[in-house]
Amino acid sequence: MPASVLWAVDLFGRVYTLSTAGQYWELCKDVQMEFKRVSAATQCCWGIACDNQVYLYVCSSDVPIRHREEAYENQRWNPMGGFCEKLLPSDRWSWSDVSGLQHRPLDGVELPSPHWEWESDWYVDENFGGEPTEKGGWTYAMDFPATYTKDKKWNSCVRRRKWIRYRRYKSRDTWAKIPSKDDPKELPDPFNDLSVGGWEITEEPVGRLSVWAVSLQGKVWFRRGVNSHNPCGTSWIEMVGEMTMVNVGLNDQVWGISCEDRAVYFRQGVTPSELSGKTWKAIIVGRESDRSHSGSSSSLLSAGCFFGDEVRGSGTESAPSDTDASSEVERQGPEQPFPKESLDDSRNLKGSLSKGPEASRNPEQNMENACPAESEGKAPEASSADECHGPASTPAELPWTNIDLKEPKRVSNQPAAGFPETTGLSSLGPFPLGMEEPYGADDHPLWAWVSGGGCAVEAGSVLKWFTVQSGQSPSVQMLSLSITPAQTAAWRKQIFQQLTERTKRELESFRHYEQAVEQSVWVKTGSLQWWCDWKPHKWVDVRVALEQFTGHDGARDSILFIYYMVHEEKKYLHVFLNEVTVLVPVLNEAKHSFALYTPERTRQRWPVRLAAATEQDMNDWLALLSLSCCESRKVHGRPSPQAIWSVTCKGDIFVSEPSPDLEAREHLLPCDQMFWRQMGGHLRIIEANSRGVVWGIGYDHTAWVYTGGYGGGCFQGLASSTSNIYPQSDVKSVYIYENQRWNPVTGYTSRGLPTDRYMWSDVTGLQECTKASTKPPSLQWTWVSDWYVDFSVPGGTDQEGWQYASDFPASYHGYKTMKDFVRRRCWARKCKLVTSGPWLEVAPIALGDVSIIPESAHADGQGHNIALWAVSDKGDVLCRLGVSELNPAGSSWLHVGTDQPFASVSIGACYQVWAVARDGSAFYRGSVSPSQPAGDCWYHIPSPPKQKLTQVSVGQTSVYALDENGNLWYRAGITPSYPQGSSWEHVSNNVRKVSVGPLDQVWVIANKVQGSHGLSRGTVCRRMGVQPREPKGQGWDYGIGGGWDHISVRANATMVPRNMSREQEAHGQGPVYC
Repeated sequence: MPASVLWAVDLFGRVYTLSTAGQYWELCKDVQMEFKRVSAATQCCWGIACDNQVYLYVCSSDVPIRHREEAYENQRWNPMGGFCEKLLPSDRWSWSDVSGLQHRPLDGVELPSPHWEWESDWYVDENFGGEPTEKGGWTYAMDFPATYTKDKKWNSCVRRRKWIRYRRYKSRDTWAKIPSKDDPKELPDPFNDLSVGGWEITEEPVGRLSVWAVSLQGKVWFRRGVNSHNPCGTSWIEMVGEMTMVNVGLNDQVWGISCEDRAVYFRQGVTPSELSGKTWKAIIVGRESDRSHSGSSSSLLSAGCFFGDEVRGSGTESAPSDTDASSEVERQGPEQPFPKESLDDSRNLKGSLSKGPEASRNPEQNMENACPAESEGKAPEASSADECHGPASTPAELPWTNIDLKEPKRVSNQPAAGFPETTGLSSLGPFPLGMEEPYGADDHPLWAWVSGGGCAVEAGSVLKWFTVQSGQSPSVQMLSLSITPAQTAAWRKQIFQQLTERTKRELESFRHYEQAVEQSVWVKTGSLQWWCDWKPHKWVDVRVALEQFTGHDGARDSILFIYYMVHEEKKYLHVFLNEVTVLVPVLNEAKHSFALYTPERTRQRWPVRLAAATEQDMNDWLALLSLSCCESRKVHGRPSPQAIWSVTCKGDIFVSEPSPDLEAREHLLPCDQMFWRQMGGHLRIIEANSRGVVWGIGYDHTAWVYTGGYGGGCFQGLASSTSNIYPQSDVKSVYIYENQRWNPVTGYTSRGLPTDRYMWSDVTGLQECTKASTKPPSLQWTWVSDWYVDFSVPGGTDQEGWQYASDFPASYHGYKTMKDFVRRRCWARKCKLVTSGPWLEVAPIALGDVSIIPESAHADGQGHNIALWAVSDKGDVLCRLGVSELNPAGSSWLHVGTDQPFASVSIGACYQVWAVARDGSAFYRGSVSPSQPAGDCWYHIPSPPKQKLTQVSVGQTSVYALDENGNLWYRAGITPSYPQGSSWEHVSNNVRKVSVGPLDQVWVIANKVQGSHGLSRGTVCRRMGVQPREPKGQGWDYGIGGGWDHISVRANATMVPRNMSREQEAHGQGPVYC
């Protein structure tokens, strides 16, 4: 890296560097981020990006940034076995730091952030004081703590050795996000300002930096532990006081401007040993120009500038003699508003003018809420020369100011859009320019920015900046002797009258504009429980508030606030509902809980989890939040025919409207940004068609058909349709296992080995499940039967329902042999759920699987029925006749003969039917067509080697299958002349369900997906890079996850944009049957 580099940010948020050895601006290597502010040091640069988060850019160097982690293994001598890890209760941890006070096992030492990586594994440091120790690296002492030696003595009762592991900083030449959520106290809001300094502190090690930041709420934060070996620091520390900005000097000085009184503050107590300081102290000193002011003419002009710049200070610090003037201000009617906008901020003034007289009635509120976008284009444009005029500056202080108060007509003929106050002040007539001052004589300056880079304050120096008595500025004390109350009231009345006339004149040209902001606010509050983000994770009581805003155009947006307490301090987190991607009920035996996902929390695999006290409260919040999310995204009514349907492991049904770029080959929409809304009802499997036919199967194998409505269940009122909603019920079984081990004396008993599973457990044996402790899946279910032995488990049972094996776990069979030392049997109990939704029952056959033909967007399916195949719960293959858009339930079943029971079936876009038998083998049905809906015969397809298939899905030309071990297979070699294909090719593992659409798009439910904060089971994923010449794709795009069990994309027939067809023509089309 060059000796010195200048950093800059352009208007588009791009970061550039200019080297002292170069002559061109160079764009920062990491161009993915857009920044608002940067603060640079010698080897790094800190910045605030457009997401208001702090990032760090560390320049590359030949010298790596390394840090050594240490852990100590401690042992005590035992007369029975020598040195061992069994210590006394008063001893230190067996694995600790050098002091022995902190527990530090090797597997517990983690990387501080994703920007670090391990260089090597742990190894023992065999050096002690520069000398090698004996083998093992042990050092000995009489007790903890004591002086250690490398030689073992007769009284050496304890020993320890040091383990070392190095980590290296890897995020160089890229912007690394500074973590905040891993801190004990999560930051409450984003950052607004940042300053870096302190690299000239002589007592500190080389590379130590002082990093300060300010949040949007004005809270000040200090970054602890920033040095050359840890460029990201360790954690944020919140400082007392609220500032609009901070500035750090080259040594240990910190400056800031307060949010409350806009005064300059200096950080007291900042020392080399305590870089964060102790307290803020205001700098209250007089201005040199105050001593030359004398009387009424000076006060008249300065007061005019003061009221144009900041009136709020006058209202709070005026003398008692100003009562007459202030009372006259209160008597001003709506037609005579009194502006209090800042002259330094042209956007605030334009906002006040565009809002009209109503906005000026409460000027303090307008100062905080003025929005530049609300008045954009509603004020006259300023010329380039006028835009650089400073309205509150004097020519004596600022030589570049060219405001001529003696020529008011010339200035008023060309008003600057950003500085209308200048025009108004010129109407006061000519005054001596030397008497002008930018603030009121009875108020301290209102500062906007401060920089202390050139100010060095010695540690023992005594400053005269803080010696003003009674908290008043010197100008207030001096002017109180020269201005009488009568004079004060007189000139204030004159200024108020002139400002009122000027405001009426300027607002006259804006009367035809409609009001910039017209909105109503609706708030709902309540008490819930929140699963906290930090460890130890637990449920905490919180207050929640939903604020919904309605603009003048009818658009609605909402924010959910969650207020919680941390160490007796009230904090909150907020979620914009237009960013929420899904609201999903969570499967919980003890609580009525639901989760809230955003794209960021989806990538983290850590949603916002809330729980209500009762089922009714949860349903009310779910319905309200879901309705607010739909209103923010303008999603209403029944789903479109191309919608994507999915089902969670809880049985809840969700639907997502696909955007045109969801399946585009370029600029794909990430599937973690898809919005899912819940539909009423309860299903286990769902399948859809692009002509609006949707079928589902419940847990009790009942078939249901979609009626075209929406809502139902907990979604009532505006969130539900008034028709096509019908009662629905579902029944499922809960299974537990009774385990026993053979004893030579008593035979099979419930007494197992210490290493055995629980004698009453789930199917895995990892969780204890007894008849008394096992509850229904959630509080919405109720028991409808007693416990009974299930004889239908795979592998068979004996007459009592037992299955035998050599050990836990193993392959179970239904008969006893000489080598069987353990046995188990399955107990089941049925529970029932009653709800409602847009579903009608299709009687009388119970189904296990269903598939509807996926039709492409250009296919004309109006002239024939829709092909629908199914597998009954007994394994029979069925074909449904008479299915159409007007009659989605069809008319009758046609039985398709098989020589064994089947488990899964799928029909492709060109009537190619594939199925999977219960023994794991695959079959292809030949000669299926609209005229011959059942085909003629089955063709056996060999399964992948040593694998048993469980599911198959067929798209336009692609065939995918899933085996019992979660492996996803693609059928290669399929051509129009040989539709059975030639071989199976492995695509991926960790797959639970697969769905192939009419565009050959491949979506799956992944079993496990690791995020930055947690692990999700059951995640919606999309196969990337699927093309005619690359049908297997190249990778996965991870979407919503955490309990999803089924997905169907077979209705999404939205074609790829036309510009992709050229590439297809150049490379040739894939095989097509139709």
